[in-house]
Amino acid sequence: MANLNGTTSDLRTKFLEVYSVLKSELLNDSAFEWTDNSRRWVERMLDYNVPGGKLNRGLSVIDSYKLLKEGKELTEEEIFLASALGWCIEWLQAYFLVLDDIMDNSHTRRGQPCWFRVPKVGMIAANDGIILRNHIPRILKKHFRDKPYYVDLLDLFNEVEFQTASGQMIDLITTIEGEKDLSKYSLSLHRRIVQYKTAYYSFYIPVACALLMANENLDNHIDVKNILIDMGIYFQVQDDYLDCFGDPERIGKIGTDIEDFKCSWLVVKALELCNEEQKKILFDHYGKEDHADVAKIKALYNELNLQGVFEEYESRSHEKLTTSIKAHPSKAVQAVLKSFLGKIYKRQK
Repeated sequence: MANLNGTTSDLRTKFLEVYSVLKSELLNDSAFEWTDNSRRWVERMLDYNVPGGKLNRGLSVIDSYKLLKEGKELTEEEIFLASALGWCIEWLQAYFLVLDDIMDNSHTRRGQPCWFRVPKVGMIAANDGIILRNHIPRILKKHFRDKPYYVDLLDLFNEVEFQTASGQMIDLITTIEGEKDLSKYSLSLHRRIVQYKTAYYSFYIPVACALLMANENLDNHIDVKNILIDMGIYFQVQDDYLDCFGDPERIGKIGTDIEDFKCSWLVVKALELCNEEQKKILFDHYGKEDHADVAKIKALYNELNLQGVFEEYESRSHEKLTTSIKAHPSKAVQAVLKSFLGKIYKRQK
């Protein structure tokens, strides 16, 4: 492993090298008798689903750990271990996405067909999701078994997986076909779905991994968890906003929250701000596939000045998060939290 204290592209290259090492270990796991065929299948499945995203969650373990070490040069082992934990989060993400896409009957993901849509894959993808999930404890066992924080790592991944699956459940049961009822959508429901479905695994777990590696006790960092959860909620509100108002070229996807009857921050705000007449428009046209219906909802969003409402929310959230971060006693932890906030504030994609 070469020096990892260089530029972002170096970081990314080194991070991908660790992926190759972990993949090769998993494809030679002695707990299973491999054949060429099974090895080829798993390798293709991993390459298709694990390294394809932006890798933000994984890379932020290394970033956070570096900041916690306050400028000390990391050893090769530290770099490898932080990268391995980063990859465990990317594996967790891949597992969620493979199964999510089946549940949502989606077509594309990261600009290519969803894994279950690939010829000859189909419902084998459900079992592939289970395999992805089971790779995480294999990686942890191989590289962290002798570490004092091993049990804490296992607990952390198990708990976050449970929270994410439970968040997904609230989301799914809220949008059951034939029970579409806008009146049950509220800011508190939106917050609960986002907190559990997104914030824990996207914001909390990368920092929690870095804290454990730095021999910190997570019970002493409840405040850090709370700030990161708030950041995750702010991130999802941005996502909801960009789904409707973002440039599809920039965000890399065409938003369908309106058609999909999503409990989006925008629709919740619209319900809060609208008069009876506008409420009727929302109830009549939200969650319909037709372009004319979607256009009516977007026109209503503009009428209610939701872009302005969002900008106000964005600056209020930023201010609140900045104040919470400054109140943290540790400068190193402050640096980690500031780095996260800096990456997402006023993002366009």
